[in-house]
Formats: sequence, C-alpha cells, structure tokens
Amino acid sequence: MNNSKKILQKTIPKAPGIYLFKDEAGAVIYIGKAKCLFKRVSSYFQKQTSDWKVHTLMSEYADVDYILTKNETEALLLEAQLVGQHKPKFNVLLTSGNPFLYILFTNSEPTQVKLVRNKKEKGTYFGPFVHKTAARSAYDYLMRTFNLYQCNKKIANGCLDFHLGRCAGTCRGGFNAADYSLKMQLAQDALNKTPKEMLKILKTKIIEHNALFNFETSRYLSEYIHNIDIIIETLKTKFHEHKFDDEVFAAITPVKPIEEHYDSIAQELQTLFKLEKPPMRIDCFDISHFQSRSIVGSCVRFTRGKPDKNNFRKFNIKTLTQQNDCAALQEIVSRRYKDPLELPDLILIDGGKGQLHAAQIVRPEMPIISLAKREETVYSNFRPEGIILDIKTGVGQLLIALRDYAHHFAISHHRARRKKESKL
Repeated sequence: MNNSKKILQKTIPKAPGIYLFKDEAGAVIYIGKAKCLFKRVSSYFQKQTSDWKVHTLMSEYADVDYILTKNETEALLLEAQLVGQHKPKFNVLLTSGNPFLYILFTNSEPTQVKLVRNKKEKGTYFGPFVHKTAARSAYDYLMRTFNLYQCNKKIANGCLDFHLGRCAGTCRGGFNAADYSLKMQLAQDALNKTPKEMLKILKTKIIEHNALFNFETSRYLSEYIHNIDIIIETLKTKFHEHKFDDEVFAAITPVKPIEEHYDSIAQELQTLFKLEKPPMRIDCFDISHFQSRSIVGSCVRFTRGKPDKNNFRKFNIKTLTQQNDCAALQEIVSRRYKDPLELPDLILIDGGKGQLHAAQIVRPEMPIISLAKREETVYSNFRPEGIILDIKTGVGQLLIALRDYAHHFAISHHRARRKKESKL
C-alpha cells in the first residue's frame, strides 16, 4: 500500500491541533500545527512539490498521528513545546532553548514585573507566549502605563528616570509602597480584561495623548493594539506544559509495527484462548496509584495491532479511597462500556488471577484474559494454570506491548492528577 492510500484511511478530524509524521520505527520525524488538521495533513498528498524537505519527509514517513486542541493558539503552544523537547529531524524552527516567554509578577517586596523564559522564580505567571513580539508588547505596555520600572538605585530625591516619569520611585526614601502595590494589581487586572474592554480603553488613551501631542506614547499604545488579539487569546488559553501529557504519551510512544501480520496473530489468539472469532479490537485495563492515594485507571485499545487512541479512556476512581486493585478494576471495567457497540473482541487485564476474576464478575459475558508481569504469564478461563508468553512470537509481542502501553498511559494520567492535586 502506498503512502497516499495509507493516510486516506486514517480518520483525521476537521479540528485544530498538531500532527506528527512518524517513520517505520514509530519515531516522530516532523511536528506541525493546523487550524484544520484534515486540510493541512491532506495538503501533503494532493500535489507534487519542489520543496526538498517535504519531498524527503513524504518518502520517509510511515504513519501520521495527531493531538486535538481547543483552538489554533493552543496548537501553536503545544507544537512549540514538543518540537523543543523532541527535536524531530525535519523541524528546523523552535529547536533551540525554551520557545516560550512569560510575564512574571514576582513574590518579592516590592513586586517586580519581568519577562522570563522559564518558570523558576515564585510568583504569578501570565502566558506562555510563543509570539515574542506580542509578549514584549504586553510587557512594555504594563511597564509604561502603570509606571512599574524599578531602577535599583538609592537617591533621596529620586533618579532622573523618576523625574521623567519612567521609574516607579523605589529609589526614593519616601517610596509609597501602598500606591505601588495598587499599580501592580491594576497591571494584573489589565491582563485579565476582555479584548473589547482593552480596545475601548486603549483607543480612548490614544485620542487623549494625540491631543496632548504625546505621539510616542500613542505609538506604543498602537503597537499594543496591533498585538491585542494574540495577547488575549494566549492568556485565555491557559496553556501549561503538562496539559496534554496523556495525549502526548499516546502520540509519541512508538509501538512495534505488527499490523502487516495481524491476521495470523489474531488467529493464534483465537486458538490459544478458544475465542469465538479472531479478535480485531483488544482493550487493556490498568490501575495506578501512589501510596494508595490518587487512584486512577486506564483503558487503551489496539485495533488490528495498532493503538486506537480515539478509544483510549482514563478514569479517576470514585468508589475507593484506599488501594484495592481488584475493586478499582471492577469500577473502571463497568464504567467503560455504556454502549454495546463499544465492546471489544477481547479484554486484557494487567494483573494475575485475582484481577482476572474481579473483571469476570463485572463482565461475565466477555472473553477476558490477564497478563502477570512475573514471567509474563497469561491466565484465562481456559488457561487457569497460566501459560508463559514467548516474547519472540507475534502474540507475545502484541499482548506485552498492549499491557505496557496501558501501564504507561495510567502512570501518565496519575502524574498529571497528582500535579493538579498538589496545587489545590
């Protein structure tokens, strides 16, 4: 099957997000963003190009994956993050250093406003910004409008910049800390306003300054207006670098390609576990927790031997506060299948005989097997004594890959939940 036909068989949604081209080994070789994923990805296959990079990319790619985002701005931010982290061979931009800028209001006394690349210092952050011009425009607007610059000098009557109206006056002996604190609060409020509110304020200020022949002030206010949409859209997105951890894991983690031999592997599974038909869709469940707290679960689906991420599910355990893997498994297995059309051909449980029995109580009508990590032993109703998988066979590679994928997906979700809880 040629590449063009292969991509046309994938379901690429007409929605914003990032797309990832991968090679035969499953490694990501290019990451791009799109307002409409379907149109952007399809454009690579519609006509020949003289661009050597695109031509070489199309000759090396084997698969395309994607991650959906709420809007184009979020896609831009996620693209910048992943390109910086993974440095795909065909990406030549955003590969050096941190691609983001943040506006920081420090926790120091007096508070300072800084333009920074990393979230190392304690304080309140606005961003991240990928558009550096927009970030610097917002920073410059705050510093000038609210007179927030600190010169770090000590002069009784204030420095020259103070008398020119460019310094907050921290250099003076009679520095008014309460007035400065109010300005800082107003500056933060300005970043939280809607575009409509900000435009109204800015246009009024420009008219006032033009009337007073303060054209330089009008100029920097006009520059801020020019970037207002990008600034507000970035702040409204509330992007953070761990927001897509689960989706990134699912898209980035390579799985050894086995779909070309899948029919024979499915027939072996049918024979081995006495199934009614060769399983095309296999779901795997796993539980993750930390010292019996923040218990979560995952369910990943492989369709014809490949991750089917549209059918991945993650769960926060609702019925337990203490560790009980069997009870947690029963909860997520019962919650997963509300629609009969969602049922897989086979369920795989990460665990041993106890976990297998727990899942069978919830879904007695379904074919279920379990895979214990010790010696990679598989249990089922027809194999109660267990069989040790041969990791060199297609069946062994498929079940172990599926189990490991579910395990890592659960851990990724668990880490994200713990991080969120630590901020409460």
